Amino acid sequence: MASAFVPVGLAGCVSGPQQPYEVRTPAHHNAAFLSMYDERPDERHPLPATDISEVDTRFLRQEVNYRTSEAPGTIVVDTSARYLYLVRENGRAIRYGIGVGKQGMSWRGRAAVARKAEWPRWTPTAAMIAREPERNAPWAGGMPGGVDNPLGARALYLYQGNRDTLYRIHGTTEPWSIGKAVSSGCIRLFNQDIIDLYSRVPIGTTVVVLNRNPIAEPQLDETDAPLPPDDI
Repeated sequence: MASAFVPVGLAGCVSGPQQPYEVRTPAHHNAAFLSMYDERPDERHPLPATDISEVDTRFLRQEVNYRTSEAPGTIVVDTSARYLYLVRENGRAIRYGIGVGKQGMSWRGRAAVARKAEWPRWTPTAAMIAREPERNAPWAGGMPGGVDNPLGARALYLYQGNRDTLYRIHGTTEPWSIGKAVSSGCIRLFNQDIIDLYSRVPIGTTVVVLNRNPIAEPQLDETDAPLPPDDI
């Protein structure tokens, strides 16, 4: 029987607005990767290119061999390895690099995507405001979506039945945090990656979260193949 979803620390996913970051010209020479993380001027809030010059290639979006009993279309989050997989047919998956905050490391289990939002609004909890009033109090009424919003370009909200788990899969204003354990937040992806994932998963998508005490953790084969440009 699958392990129950065990949320810990219901303070919400994001501690507050993050500091602006400098966008530099990526140093990767793979044209497919450069195209994936290029600017998105067509967005409601024009999105600058993401600097991937110092990102380990394994944390960039790519299709990999991935053996699992989970059905195609399932999202599998491996918090220990800092990967999120979107399961595909024939033992394959799209793999995204992730950054994992304290809330993201504190539980495992199953949930479902019950809500999706483009350029989501972010509202700090009372606990966040009390902890960092100068930083968070100005946003007590909510921060509108935009390039400075800590939830990034998209957010997937995970529920169990009608209960909000307060667990989010979202974008980030701190691209340097991908592939790392960070001080706050749930599961963060590059903004270009959360836009891609958002476009592929409908409401009701099953999400399986693994951690250091994994539940039926699938075996994977690290034979990586970047997605062709027409498939990103």
